Amino acid sequence: MTITTDNAALSAQALDIIFRDARSFNGWLDQDVSEDEIHAIYELLKMGPTSANMQPARLVWCKSQESRDRLAAHASEANKAKITTAPVCVIIGYDIDFHEQLPWLFPHADAKSWFEGDEAGRITGAARNSALQGAYLMIAARALGLDCGPMSGVDLDGVTKEFFADQPRVKADWICSIGHGDRTTIFDRSPRPDFGRFNRIA
Repeated sequence: MTITTDNAALSAQALDIIFRDARSFNGWLDQDVSEDEIHAIYELLKMGPTSANMQPARLVWCKSQESRDRLAAHASEANKAKITTAPVCVIIGYDIDFHEQLPWLFPHADAKSWFEGDEAGRITGAARNSALQGAYLMIAARALGLDCGPMSGVDLDGVTKEFFADQPRVKADWICSIGHGDRTTIFDRSPRPDFGRFNRIA
Protein backbone atom coordinates (compact mmCIF):
# COMPACT_ATOMS: atom_id res chain seq x y z
CA MET A 1 0.00 0.00 0.00
CA THR A 2 1.32 3.43 -0.95
CA ILE A 3 0.43 6.40 1.22
CA THR A 4 0.94 9.80 -0.33
CA THR A 5 1.11 13.11 1.52
CA ASP A 6 0.76 15.52 -1.38
CA ASN A 7 -2.63 16.80 -0.26
CA ALA A 8 -3.89 19.96 -1.91
CA ALA A 9 -4.85 22.84 0.37
CA LEU A 10 -8.52 23.68 0.72
CA SER A 11 -9.79 26.70 -1.16
CA ALA A 12 -10.08 30.05 0.58
CA GLN A 13 -13.86 29.70 0.33
CA ALA A 14 -13.79 26.34 2.13
CA LEU A 15 -11.59 27.76 4.90
CA ASP A 16 -14.01 30.68 5.26
CA ILE A 17 -16.93 28.27 5.65
CA ILE A 18 -15.21 26.07 8.21
CA PHE A 19 -13.26 28.69 10.18
CA ARG A 20 -13.03 32.36 9.24
CA ASP A 21 -16.69 33.15 8.59
CA ALA A 22 -18.13 30.43 10.83
CA ARG A 23 -19.89 31.58 13.98
CA SER A 24 -21.52 30.13 17.08
CA PHE A 25 -25.22 30.69 16.51
CA ASN A 26 -27.85 31.61 19.09
CA GLY A 27 -30.91 31.22 16.86
CA TRP A 28 -32.04 29.18 13.91
CA LEU A 29 -33.93 29.48 10.64
CA ASP A 30 -36.97 27.26 10.18
CA GLN A 31 -35.11 24.69 8.07
CA ASP A 32 -34.86 21.01 8.90
CA VAL A 33 -31.73 18.94 9.37
CA SER A 34 -32.56 15.54 7.90
CA GLU A 35 -31.53 12.15 9.25
CA ASP A 36 -29.48 11.73 6.08
CA GLU A 37 -27.57 14.91 6.99
CA ILE A 38 -27.03 13.62 10.54
CA HIS A 39 -25.58 10.40 9.15
CA ALA A 40 -23.40 12.39 6.73
CA ILE A 41 -21.97 14.43 9.61
CA TYR A 42 -21.14 11.26 11.52
CA GLU A 43 -19.53 9.58 8.50
CA LEU A 44 -17.11 12.52 8.31
CA LEU A 45 -16.43 13.08 12.01
CA LYS A 46 -15.60 9.43 12.67
CA MET A 47 -12.62 9.74 10.33
CA GLY A 48 -10.90 12.30 12.56
CA PRO A 49 -7.85 10.96 14.40
CA THR A 50 -7.96 9.93 18.05
CA SER A 51 -5.44 8.25 20.32
CA ALA A 52 -5.20 4.54 19.38
CA ASN A 53 -8.34 5.06 17.30
CA MET A 54 -10.37 5.12 20.50
CA GLN A 55 -13.91 6.26 19.83
CA PRO A 56 -15.06 7.34 23.29
CA ALA A 57 -17.71 9.83 22.17
CA ARG A 58 -21.29 8.75 22.65
CA LEU A 59 -23.66 11.04 20.79
CA VAL A 60 -27.38 11.60 21.25
CA TRP A 61 -28.91 13.57 18.38
CA CYS A 62 -31.97 15.28 19.88
CA LYS A 63 -34.08 15.83 16.78
CA SER A 64 -37.64 15.44 18.02
CA GLN A 65 -39.25 18.36 19.81
CA GLU A 66 -39.87 16.10 22.78
CA SER A 67 -36.18 15.23 23.16
CA ARG A 68 -35.08 18.84 22.72
CA ASP A 69 -37.57 19.95 25.36
CA ARG A 70 -36.20 17.28 27.73
CA LEU A 71 -32.67 18.51 27.09
CA ALA A 72 -33.62 22.17 27.50
CA ALA A 73 -35.07 21.40 30.93
CA HIS A 74 -31.47 20.92 32.10
CA ALA A 75 -30.11 24.09 30.45
CA SER A 76 -29.63 27.59 31.76
CA GLU A 77 -32.39 30.05 30.91
CA ALA A 78 -30.16 31.73 28.32
CA ASN A 79 -29.65 28.43 26.51
CA LYS A 80 -33.14 26.92 26.55
CA ALA A 81 -34.35 28.56 23.33
CA LYS A 82 -31.06 27.78 21.59
CA ILE A 83 -31.95 24.13 22.11
CA THR A 84 -35.72 24.03 21.64
CA THR A 85 -35.69 26.03 18.38
CA ALA A 86 -32.74 24.21 16.80
CA PRO A 87 -33.47 21.50 14.23
CA VAL A 88 -31.18 19.16 16.17
CA CYS A 89 -29.05 19.42 19.30
CA VAL A 90 -26.30 16.88 19.90
CA ILE A 91 -25.24 15.68 23.33
CA ILE A 92 -21.54 14.83 23.32
CA GLY A 93 -20.81 12.30 26.03
CA TYR A 94 -17.94 9.93 26.66
CA ASP A 95 -17.71 6.30 27.65
CA ILE A 96 -15.35 5.69 30.57
CA ASP A 97 -15.03 2.06 29.45
CA PHE A 98 -14.17 2.89 25.83
CA HIS A 99 -11.20 0.51 26.11
CA GLU A 100 -13.54 -2.48 25.84
CA GLN A 101 -13.94 -1.63 22.14
CA LEU A 102 -10.23 -1.32 21.38
CA PRO A 103 -9.63 -4.94 20.30
CA TRP A 104 -11.54 -4.28 17.07
CA LEU A 105 -10.92 -0.53 16.80
CA PHE A 106 -7.13 -0.86 17.21
CA PRO A 107 -6.19 -4.44 16.27
CA HIS A 108 -2.50 -3.60 15.77
CA ALA A 109 -1.70 -4.00 19.48
CA ASP A 110 -3.26 -5.03 22.78
CA ALA A 111 -4.41 -1.46 23.41
CA LYS A 112 -7.14 -2.56 25.80
CA SER A 113 -4.50 -3.62 28.32
CA TRP A 114 -3.03 -0.11 28.32
CA PHE A 115 -6.15 1.21 30.05
CA GLU A 116 -7.32 -1.67 32.23
CA GLY A 117 -7.14 -0.94 35.95
CA ASP A 118 -6.68 2.83 35.36
CA GLU A 119 -10.10 4.45 35.46
CA ALA A 120 -8.68 7.92 36.14
CA GLY A 121 -6.48 7.60 33.07
CA ARG A 122 -9.43 6.38 31.02
CA ILE A 123 -11.52 9.38 32.08
CA THR A 124 -8.72 11.72 31.03
CA GLY A 125 -8.33 9.96 27.68
CA ALA A 126 -12.07 9.71 27.07
CA ALA A 127 -12.68 13.39 27.86
CA ARG A 128 -9.81 14.57 25.68
CA ASN A 129 -10.59 12.39 22.68
CA SER A 130 -14.37 12.82 22.81
CA ALA A 131 -13.78 16.59 22.83
CA LEU A 132 -11.72 16.09 19.68
CA GLN A 133 -14.59 14.14 18.17
CA GLY A 134 -16.97 16.95 19.07
CA ALA A 135 -14.70 19.41 17.29
CA TYR A 136 -14.66 17.12 14.26
CA LEU A 137 -18.47 17.11 14.45
CA MET A 138 -18.54 20.90 14.17
CA ILE A 139 -16.06 20.93 11.28
CA ALA A 140 -18.06 18.23 9.49
CA ALA A 141 -21.37 20.06 9.97
CA ARG A 142 -19.91 23.31 8.68
CA ALA A 143 -18.28 21.54 5.73
CA LEU A 144 -21.72 20.19 4.81
CA GLY A 145 -23.28 23.65 4.81
CA LEU A 146 -24.72 23.70 8.32
CA ASP A 147 -24.11 25.97 11.30
CA CYS A 148 -23.28 25.15 14.91
CA GLY A 149 -24.07 26.48 18.36
CA PRO A 150 -21.85 24.77 20.96
CA MET A 151 -22.86 25.17 24.60
CA SER A 152 -21.72 24.15 28.05
CA GLY A 153 -24.42 25.92 30.06
CA VAL A 154 -26.27 22.77 31.08
CA ASP A 155 -26.58 20.61 34.17
CA LEU A 156 -24.37 17.78 32.96
CA ASP A 157 -25.35 15.42 35.77
CA GLY A 158 -28.98 15.99 34.89
CA VAL A 159 -28.34 15.43 31.18
CA THR A 160 -26.39 12.26 31.98
CA LYS A 161 -29.26 10.87 34.08
CA GLU A 162 -31.84 11.91 31.48
CA PHE A 163 -30.18 10.54 28.37
CA PHE A 164 -27.62 7.95 29.48
CA ALA A 165 -29.49 6.18 32.26
CA ASP A 166 -29.14 2.91 30.33
CA GLN A 167 -25.38 3.47 29.92
CA PRO A 168 -24.05 4.04 33.45
CA ARG A 169 -20.43 4.36 32.27
CA VAL A 170 -21.24 7.26 29.92
CA LYS A 171 -21.04 10.89 31.06
CA ALA A 172 -22.44 13.92 29.21
CA ASP A 173 -19.81 16.59 28.57
CA TRP A 174 -21.28 19.36 26.36
CA ILE A 175 -23.89 19.98 23.71
CA CYS A 176 -24.04 21.50 20.24
CA SER A 177 -27.07 22.69 18.30
CA ILE A 178 -26.91 22.24 14.53
CA GLY A 179 -29.00 23.83 11.81
CA HIS A 180 -29.13 26.82 9.52
CA GLY A 181 -28.16 29.76 11.70
CA ASP A 182 -30.08 33.01 11.89
CA ARG A 183 -27.43 35.71 11.45
CA THR A 184 -29.59 38.28 13.24
CA THR A 185 -28.95 36.36 16.48
CA ILE A 186 -25.17 36.63 16.61
CA PHE A 187 -22.89 39.26 18.10
CA ASP A 188 -20.03 40.97 16.35
CA ARG A 189 -17.07 38.61 16.26
CA SER A 190 -15.05 38.70 19.46
CA PRO A 191 -11.32 39.46 19.20
CA ARG A 192 -8.90 36.77 18.11
CA PRO A 193 -5.29 37.10 19.33
CA ASP A 194 -2.32 37.52 17.05
CA PHE A 195 0.13 34.62 16.87
CA GLY A 196 2.66 36.26 19.15
CA ARG A 197 0.31 36.65 22.12
CA PHE A 198 -0.18 32.98 23.02
CA ASN A 199 2.30 31.14 20.79
CA ARG A 200 6.00 30.54 20.54
CA ILE A 201 8.06 28.42 18.21
CA ALA A 202 10.69 26.47 20.12
